[in-house]
Amino acid sequence: MSKTPSDAQPKAEEPVPATSAAQQSDNIAHALAGAGGGLLAMTLTYPLITISTRAQVESKRAHSTTLDAVRSIIRREGIQGLYAGLDSALFGISVTNFVYYYWYEWTRAGFEKAAITAGRASKNLTTVESMIAGALAGSATVLITNPIWVVNTRMTARKHQSDEQALPGGEIKPKRPPTTLGTLLSLIRDEGPKALFAGVLPALILVINPILQYTIFEQLKNSLEKRRKITAKDAFVLGAIGKLLATSITYPYITVKSRAHVATKDTPREGMIQSLRKIVKNEGWMGLYAGIGPKVSQSVLTAAFLFAFKDVLYDMTVAARRRTRAIKI
Repeated sequence: MSKTPSDAQPKAEEPVPATSAAQQSDNIAHALAGAGGGLLAMTLTYPLITISTRAQVESKRAHSTTLDAVRSIIRREGIQGLYAGLDSALFGISVTNFVYYYWYEWTRAGFEKAAITAGRASKNLTTVESMIAGALAGSATVLITNPIWVVNTRMTARKHQSDEQALPGGEIKPKRPPTTLGTLLSLIRDEGPKALFAGVLPALILVINPILQYTIFEQLKNSLEKRRKITAKDAFVLGAIGKLLATSITYPYITVKSRAHVATKDTPREGMIQSLRKIVKNEGWMGLYAGIGPKVSQSVLTAAFLFAFKDVLYDMTVAARRRTRAIKI
């Protein structure tokens, strides 16, 4: 773990406790860097999220090409349609990444402390330790942030008025898109607070996605660090590889989760297995992979940008902390 100049250098037999002020500060630095990296990455790739989400929840459009989907959204809603729900997404990704990285780094610090205490040759996380750290961080993140993503999915997947049938020669007056707060209040009023936790089960199962992603990333990074220092470009490529494999494996559950998020009180509630079977029955196996092209592209680019931005932002956070401490001294 990175240390600041003012961090006390412990003796070999007395490792820095994982709960020390220095470690907590380092955890928060990682969390802030993750949140900042997520904001930048999400902003750059959000149109792909819109296209993928709509393909997941609107089966009739699931087999259109990405370019056709872009044209359709722009024709019906304008360029801003590609950014429907962006404000809730940016809030969601900042909270999600802050929580995830804080818990991940906290767990990793515990494993590193245990490795030093046990006298292990390397304190780098093993594959199993990476998976456990990812599972704990991912589960905490899902439970805390699921309501944010339910609101975001509702906003992203909303049907534009031009989708409705109009009388020949009739005109439909455009309606202002709902705000994040308006969507939240409407959801609670019409369906109750329980609706905010729709799709929690598939979301918890999807914790395996970041587990796979970060396990692959950590092991590739550890292997490369034996030869040279990791650069932002390296982090970009390794992050892309990890996310590509993780998203491709877990995509059917992403589809089920998105559909659970947009299910209303008038829609029969379905269990995860029932939903999977229904999709396969009505749309075939390919229905489970609706929108996978833009989703994989978005996920890979987001993860790659995230890891690249995070390392830079982490270094900036640590440098700012050093300057603050120097001024105080």
